[in-house]
Amino acid sequence: MAFLSDIEIAQAAHPKDIREIGAKLGFSEDDLELYGKYKAKVDYNLMKNKEKTGAKLILTTAINPTPAGEGKTTTTIGVADALSQLGKNTLVALREPSLGPVFGIKGGAAGGGYAQVLPMEDINLHFTGDFHAIGAANNLLAAMIDNHIQQGNLLGINPKTITWRRCVDMNDRQLRNVVDGLGRPVDGTPRQDGFDITVASEIMAAFCLASDISDLKARMGQIVIGYTYDDNPVTAEDLKANGAMAALLKDALKPNLVQTLEGTPAFVHGGPFANIAHGCNSVIATKMALTFAKDYVVTEAGFGADLGAEKFLDIKCRMAGLKPDAVIIVATVRALKYNGGVKKEDLNAENLEALKKGLPNLLKHVENITQVYKLPAVVAINRFPNDTEAELALVESECKALGVNVALSEVWAKGGEGGIALAKEVIRLCETGQNDFSYAYELDMPIKDKIEAIATKIYGADGVNYTDEAEKALARFEKMGYGGVPVCMAKTQYSLTDDQNVLGRPEGFKITVRDATLSAGAGFIVCLTGAIMKMPGLPKHPAAERIDIDENGVISGLF
Repeated sequence: MAFLSDIEIAQAAHPKDIREIGAKLGFSEDDLELYGKYKAKVDYNLMKNKEKTGAKLILTTAINPTPAGEGKTTTTIGVADALSQLGKNTLVALREPSLGPVFGIKGGAAGGGYAQVLPMEDINLHFTGDFHAIGAANNLLAAMIDNHIQQGNLLGINPKTITWRRCVDMNDRQLRNVVDGLGRPVDGTPRQDGFDITVASEIMAAFCLASDISDLKARMGQIVIGYTYDDNPVTAEDLKANGAMAALLKDALKPNLVQTLEGTPAFVHGGPFANIAHGCNSVIATKMALTFAKDYVVTEAGFGADLGAEKFLDIKCRMAGLKPDAVIIVATVRALKYNGGVKKEDLNAENLEALKKGLPNLLKHVENITQVYKLPAVVAINRFPNDTEAELALVESECKALGVNVALSEVWAKGGEGGIALAKEVIRLCETGQNDFSYAYELDMPIKDKIEAIATKIYGADGVNYTDEAEKALARFEKMGYGGVPVCMAKTQYSLTDDQNVLGRPEGFKITVRDATLSAGAGFIVCLTGAIMKMPGLPKHPAAERIDIDENGVISGLF
C-alpha cells in the first residue's frame, strides 16, 4: 500500500475560504486582513472589550526528541480536530516554522499525515513575511550600532563589547563568525561580528512575549547591545532605534489565521527555538485564541518537556498570566526503544527489554509535569503500525503507576477520528483533574538558585558547574539589576543532560553553564550549556536537495 506524503495530502485537500473559518470565531470579513483565500491576519485589538469565553488551555509537550520521531505538532493538531468532532469550539495555536529546519533536517513543520495546518507550503515558506520583518528589525539595530560608531561614537560604545549580532533565517555555519567593516574608512569600522538564525534573535523572543505594539516598542528599547568604554550598558533606546524597529513589526504582530485539514481554526504566529529561547508561539496569539474559542485552545511548546514545557510554564505563563488546564505528553514506542539503546534500523521489532530501559525518559517528563508543576496530564502514544500490544501495555502500566492515563493517538493516519480517545481524556482532565499549578522556581530567588532549581528538579542533575566566563556574566547581570528575571536555559534538546549523546534518564551528572547572555527586551537571562549555538549548520544532505517545483508551480519534497 502506497502512502501519500504530507505535502501530497495537503495538496489534495479542499480548504475552506478563510472568511468562513473566521466566521466560526465571530470574525467579520472586515476583521480579516486577507493574504489570498486561505490565510489572513487578525488585529489583536479585537480582543479589547471582548468578554472572555472561559476556554480551557491545553499544552502539548513530549519526551526528548529522537530520530525515531514523536509527532508533537501532529498530535496537537489532531487532538484539536478530535475536540471539534466532539462538538467543542476549538482553536489551535502554533509556532511558525523557520526556514533553517525546513531546508535543513526536518523538512516541513506544519503537522503530518491527516493532522496538518493549511496551506502547508505557504506556512513553511515565507508565510505572511513575519520572520522577514523580525530579521529586518534585528538588522536595522545592527546597522544603527555600526553607523553610530562610524559617525563619531557619541555614546562611547566599545566595539569589542558589542553583543548584538545580525541574523538570517537560514542554517548557515559560514556566518557564525565574521569580520566586517573592511575596506576604506567610509566602509565602517572593522570588527568581529557574526550572525544568529532569526528564530534565535532576541527580537523573536521579545516579539512573542509582547502584549501589544506599545509593549513591543518598550521591549525593543530595553535591549542591551553592548557596553561603553566605562562598562555601562548601551540600549537600543539609547540609539533611538526602538521606534523604527517597532514600526517594522507593526503588521507582523497581528496573528495569522489558517485552518487544519478538517477546518479547525488555527493561529500560527511567532517561532522562537526552544533549545535557545522559550519555544512558544506568541502571547498575543494564545490570548486571542483564549478570547475567541468558546471551549478549548490547544497549543504546544518546542522539543521535550525539559525545554519547551519548562519555558512555557516558567517564562510564558508567568509573564502572560496564563494557567494550563491540562498537559498532553507525546511519546512513541519507537522513541522509547531508541532511548533504551535500540538502533534506528531495528526499531520495528518488538523489544520489551529496551522499551523498559527507555521508559524512564518518559516517566521523568511525566513526573515534572505532575509533581513539579502540579498539572493534570495524559500520555499520548503516537501509534506506529509495528507497535505490539505487549509494548503498548507496558507503557500504559508504567504511566498508570504514576497516576497518569495513556491514550493511543492515530491522528497521523486518521485525523481527528484517531484522536477521539485522547480528546475525551483531555476533557476529563480539564473537568476533574487536580490542578495546583506552581512554578519550578520563584523570581525573587538568586539567579544561580533558579538555574539550580531547573537543573535538579527538571533535568534530574546533581547540581550546576559554572565557567569563569559564566560566573562573571551572571555577577554582572545581578549588579545591573536583572536578578529578578526568569532564566532561559539554552541546552541540547536530545538529552536531559547538556550532552546530546546521553539518552534515557541519567543520574549522577551536573549541568555546566559555559556562558550567559542578557535578553533584557525579552525579559530573561539566557544560560548557554554544552555545545548549543545560535546559528545551526546544514547537514551533509539537507532537505533542500529534495525540494522542487514544477512548471505549474506545484512544490514537491517538502516533507
